[in-house]
Amino acid sequence: MPSHPSSRIQQAREALAGRLREVRRDAGISGRELAVRCGWSESKSSRIENAKTPPSDADIRAWCRACDADDQVPDLIAANRQSADAHIEWRRLQRSGLRLLQESTGDLYQRTGMFRVYVSDVIPGFLQTPGYATALLGSIADFRGTPDDVSDAVEARMRRNAVLGNGALRFRFVLEESVLRHRLCGPDTMAAQLGHLLMAMDLPHVVLGVIPFARQRTVWPMPTFTVFDNHRVHADTLDSAATLTQPSQIDLYGRAFERLAQDAEHGSAARALVADALACLG
Repeated sequence: MPSHPSSRIQQAREALAGRLREVRRDAGISGRELAVRCGWSESKSSRIENAKTPPSDADIRAWCRACDADDQVPDLIAANRQSADAHIEWRRLQRSGLRLLQESTGDLYQRTGMFRVYVSDVIPGFLQTPGYATALLGSIADFRGTPDDVSDAVEARMRRNAVLGNGALRFRFVLEESVLRHRLCGPDTMAAQLGHLLMAMDLPHVVLGVIPFARQRTVWPMPTFTVFDNHRVHADTLDSAATLTQPSQIDLYGRAFERLAQDAEHGSAARALVADALACLG
C-alpha cells in the first residue's frame, strides 16, 4: 500500500533537514554559530534540522550563506518546494480513472518547447496510435483494478498528443529496440503502430533514435523518463511517477539522455530497425 500523503511530506522534510545538517557540519560550525551568523535563535536552527519547522527559501539562502555553500541553494530550494508533491503516485491519480491521468499533464505539454523522451518499455505516449493506446491502457486498467474509462482515457491522450503536430516545438525520442518488438496488442494494431512511427520520423521537428540489441553501449538501459525543457523531469516506476525539479536532477537526466542518444541509430538506420520489426509481424 502507498504511504499516506502526510507521511511522504514528512519524509521529504526530514530528507531536506538532513541535507541542511550536513551543510552545517561540512562547514565545521555548531548550531549556535549558525544561528549567530543567520541572525536568528539557536532553537530555530534546531527546529529546522530536526524537521520540526519547514524552512523558507530565505532561510535556506541564509543557511547556505552562513556555511559558505551558496552553490547548494538552487537544489535545496527546489527540494523544499517539491517536498509536498515530488512523488506523485499513479494510484492517487487513477482512483478517478485513467482519463484524469492523461489530462493531468496537459498544461505542462502546452508550455514545453523541447521534449526529450527515453523509453525502454512501450511506445512513447506522444507517438501512440489509438489502437495501441487502447491495448496498453486497457492492460494498465486491468492490472490496477481502476475504473474502466479506457475509451475516454485514449481520447484524452490523443488530444494531449496534438502538440506533436506543432512544428514550433522540438521532440527527441530514444527507444530501445525491444520497444519495437514487445507484443502488447494484435499484429494488425502493432503494424499500424510501427507504420505510424515511420511517418512521425518524417516530421522535421521530430528526431527519433533506436538503440539496437547488439549495440556496444556506453550506458545501461534505464527506466523510462521525459525531460521537459530544462525545468522538469518525469521518471517512471511501476507504482509512481517521480516529478523532479532540482537542477542537479535535471542535469543528471539530461546527461543520461545525451549518452543514450549517442548509443542510438538515427535516420535511415533507425528506420531500418523499425521496418525490420514491422516485417517480423508476418
